[in-house]
Amino acid sequence: MHQIVIIGGGLAGLASSIHLSKLGLDVVLIEKNTYPKHKVCGEYISNEVLPYLQYLGFDPFAYGAKRIEQLSFSTVSGKNISSTLPLGGFGISRYCMDHALAKIAKSNGVNILQASVKEIHYEGGRFNITTDSKEIQEAEIVIGAFGKRSNIDVNLNRPFMKESSPYLAVKAHYEGDFPDDLVGLHNFDGGYCGLSKVESDKINVCYITDYKSFKKYKNIDDFERQVVTKNKYLKEALQKMTPVFNKPLTISQISFATKNPVEDHIIMCGDSASMIHPLAGNGMGMAIRSAYIASDLINKYFQGEIESRRELELEYTARWKNEFQFRLATGHIIARLFKIGFLTEGLASLIKLFPNILPRIIKMTHGKPMKL
Repeated sequence: MHQIVIIGGGLAGLASSIHLSKLGLDVVLIEKNTYPKHKVCGEYISNEVLPYLQYLGFDPFAYGAKRIEQLSFSTVSGKNISSTLPLGGFGISRYCMDHALAKIAKSNGVNILQASVKEIHYEGGRFNITTDSKEIQEAEIVIGAFGKRSNIDVNLNRPFMKESSPYLAVKAHYEGDFPDDLVGLHNFDGGYCGLSKVESDKINVCYITDYKSFKKYKNIDDFERQVVTKNKYLKEALQKMTPVFNKPLTISQISFATKNPVEDHIIMCGDSASMIHPLAGNGMGMAIRSAYIASDLINKYFQGEIESRRELELEYTARWKNEFQFRLATGHIIARLFKIGFLTEGLASLIKLFPNILPRIIKMTHGKPMKL
């Protein structure tokens, strides 16, 4: 039996695996995909988690990450607002970062299994995890880091799976002219698009929209031509770029419904615990930070500082909510405001008059730099 099995090898899963293995714990990570792999993601990370990444042995700038310090926001009507990001951040692709973290995990002794988890059964203080190869892994602790939406969520009968999932996202990399230190966030009818540089001077372009708006059009090209590029700043930016991917990546059935940080004794991390609206620009940072919280408490459990599974679950839930609940609520409010055209324009006009509002809003969806 293993001490810890982590299901899902994205940012939260990989960070947890490295952290726990550094402490000498027995860790197995199960991931269905191979590395490297592109993912639909904004690929901007707040500097708040930089100290933790360095503790894990990962220096993003050694891989060509771009330092990002400026924000440009625009509305459909053409209002444009610029601001300095309070903490700043960096741009790096998931293709690069996940692959690098997986190598670090393996070098630390983490056993990475390529498989899909079909069933998780908890009884008598231990988990049995069955994969598509019919292999069963036994563990005392399971971390769920399997992402936004999974068959595991269905099997666990998680309540959010019964709620509406009305959003879809599209992402592609481009080559062209775009500032290294800038993240652009541009509103269009039914959604918004983020642009920022990643390693190798590629430009990540990722947008989210509601399916109701998208389905009126024939395909992605038609939607982008008739809706996305109605924002003149997006149109101007995209005219200076050439796509790198043969076709964009997409993901559908995105939900921002409330989830529980612990389900059926599984410690949930990253998007498995909850998703902040991408408009807030901090989903990757939150996933990494949740990995730290989980790993810190799980280590205390195995060291005897936390005496029972129940105490571990309660402490994780409390710390997770203390760290993220306000951010999530703020992100939902901001997203609702920016979804309604006249409110978006009104808020942009207000920020134009009082420019200090925008950095304050950004701070409300981000945390302070981590101290280890």
